[in-house]
Amino acid sequence: MNSWLWVLVLGLAAWAAHWGADRLLTPLKLLRKQWGLTASAGAAFLALVTASPEVAINVTSAARDVSDIGLGNLLGSNIISIPLMVTIAYFASRKQFKNNKEHQEHLDKNILALNKRSVSVLSLPYLGIIALVAILTLPKPWRGLQHVDGWIMLAAYAAFLTHAIIKGKEKGKKVEWNKKQVWLSIAGAFAIAVGAFFIVKATENIVSALNISEIVGGLFITGIMTTAPEIFKTWSVVKGGEVTAGTTSVIADNAVTMTVAFFPLALVTTPIEDFELFWVNMAFVGLMPLLYTLFVHQSKELHGFSRWQIFVFDAAYIVYLLVMVFYVLKLF
Repeated sequence: MNSWLWVLVLGLAAWAAHWGADRLLTPLKLLRKQWGLTASAGAAFLALVTASPEVAINVTSAARDVSDIGLGNLLGSNIISIPLMVTIAYFASRKQFKNNKEHQEHLDKNILALNKRSVSVLSLPYLGIIALVAILTLPKPWRGLQHVDGWIMLAAYAAFLTHAIIKGKEKGKKVEWNKKQVWLSIAGAFAIAVGAFFIVKATENIVSALNISEIVGGLFITGIMTTAPEIFKTWSVVKGGEVTAGTTSVIADNAVTMTVAFFPLALVTTPIEDFELFWVNMAFVGLMPLLYTLFVHQSKELHGFSRWQIFVFDAAYIVYLLVMVFYVLKLF
């Protein structure tokens, strides 16, 4: 098949996987309301579904013996997602919201305002997850993704989710379920599986046509394609007035990717072939939530990001690209 056709297949497969995730999201949203979870705690819970395309891709990569694609996807999606979604959320929030007088102050100050709870519930635990991945994979005696690492990261996600729910529990609400939602959820699970298979298959063929390594393909093809559909969701949720939920969900997604999506790659024992590429990417995976945590406190009363901080997020990703092109990959 022509490589351009595989690019088309990749785009359609990414859309199918995220369509499936959206269908599965509905019952979990109902559970979130029923259990009384706040926006930040709910984001950690809903991430089980919103990050399911990345998890399914890594399962498929491991099953097809191309785990480097999954490893690249894991790293690449976690680097681009925070600067991309924070930027999208900032521009989506530049409008008046009904019944929200405080938002005019945020507009006047050019602030993307967020609930301060997102730091303790999401960003700090996520930084802890990244540190744990670094400890498990970087030291020379146990470098790479081993069986035991996978089980440790699954336990780390269980701790992350439990902490989020305990910190963000409120009184639950009564919700109604219907058969249509259940059947759409089943269709969604099928779409995720099919989409993930063809994302990996398309990446394999594009990588072969371009004569690049599988991990680079995972970083810049699979990782970006799986993140791109989230742009529309973030824009829609934030524009609808749910600024914290729309912005912070990306951190919860990344936490799932670094733990649950880590598991299938560890289960097949994924070695680190290019250590320099791996540690550079791990450094930028950690830099993005670190910037989030350092920037988010504007004052005792106001939390979020100012316009210049949004620029720093984007500049950090540009620096990452330059480091990869000139220092790691040495393309020029």
